[in-house]
Amino acid sequence: MRFVTLRLKSLLSALLLGGALLLGSGVAYAADAEEVWWSGARSLPVYSVERSDNKIAISFDCAWGTEHTDAILSCLEETGVRATFFTVQFWAERYPDYLKKIDEAGHEVGTHSATHSYMSRQSEAEIRSELESSCAAISSVTGKEVTLFRPPYGDYDDLLIDTCRSMGIQPVQWDVDSLDWKDLSAADIAERIISRTKSGSIILCHNNGLHTAEALPIVIDALRAKGFEFVPIGELVYFENYTIDATGRQFPQETR
Repeated sequence: MRFVTLRLKSLLSALLLGGALLLGSGVAYAADAEEVWWSGARSLPVYSVERSDNKIAISFDCAWGTEHTDAILSCLEETGVRATFFTVQFWAERYPDYLKKIDEAGHEVGTHSATHSYMSRQSEAEIRSELESSCAAISSVTGKEVTLFRPPYGDYDDLLIDTCRSMGIQPVQWDVDSLDWKDLSAADIAERIISRTKSGSIILCHNNGLHTAEALPIVIDALRAKGFEFVPIGELVYFENYTIDATGRQFPQETR
């Protein structure tokens, strides 16, 4: 009995210790993205940005088709909004006239990869190849350096994020998802965006969403009425002297 009692006490102590360690790791992760359980820092893209000036960014992923792109560009021009377009290499090569039109309208262009693959499954060499070739395809049309990248499917791992940044490219996600690719109504798209946007938000849309262009005027008018200012992502994010918390929110280093 004494042996059983000692074993039970040891087991209980181990469980309590494990629970304390697990709780402590969770608190550390919530408090500081640089402290993540046993494995060290988790590399994160930028989901949103800590800002006090009410600046926000709207972005469009370009991978399939152009049927609704002219309507989107017309709305952006009429409202004076500059946006960021993330283009896949095969889209850029298939629609260079649209890529040129986007650039000449004053919008920013980032890469959305070369092949729209799950890049967390790729080696470093494959990642570099995708980023180099997709950036080159964009630059060959716009004549501008590509400094932003959005992972296809929002899929990433530490290797992808670290490799991207080592190449001088800032990886970007979003904190406001329009879900326009699900062919939601314009009213539903607008409600999702308007209700979720805060200072420093990055809004995700698609260049070929069925009702995206219809929703845009509603979104832009409503968010401006709330005091928000639209800027391209490159003018929203920080490229140096920053930290990123566990939610992917980017902070200028001096405020942390």
